[in-house]
This record gives sequence, structure tokens and C-alpha cells, in this order.
Amino acid sequence: MVKRVYFEVHGFVQGKYFTRKKAQQYGVTGWCRNTIDDTVEGEAQGNDDIMQMFFNDINKGPGHANVTKVTKEDRDVVEGDGPFEVRR
Repeated sequence: MVKRVYFEVHGFVQGKYFTRKKAQQYGVTGWCRNTIDDTVEGEAQGNDDIMQMFFNDINKGPGHANVTKVTKEDRDVVEGDGPFEVRR
């Protein structure tokens, strides 16, 4: 089953490119961006199994990150969503 999730990655992260790399690796669609308070926010869409693997990696973050928590909120699936992108 395909689902879409809004997420925020808290801590010292600034990992928008790490997030995009993982999304591309798993075939997840959506977007992400860094916020002014050192979090990464975005929306990710994919099937349940893929999303679980994606968020397992996001919870860890890149080697230099210190992820303290990841919040998630279900959203409506976007039909025809394009490749995962980094927004400004």
C-alpha cells in the first residue's frame, strides 16, 4: 500500500542531500528542505516496506548528524508524484 508522510528530522542534521540520496536509493518520491532551526522537513511517498527502510536510515542520519527525533504525519497520496527533490 502506498502512503505519503510529512516528516521533520530534529537535532543537528542539515541533511537534505542525505535525505534525497536515501529517497532515490529506495525509489521514494516527494521533497525535503532544511529549515532555519536546523531541522529537515519534507514529504515522502512510497509503499509501506520501502518507507520503513527509508525512515530507518533517516532516523540515523549521515555520519556527522545528531538526530534527536523524527516526527511523522500521514498525508494524502499525490498521484503522479515526480522524483524526490530538494527545495529551498
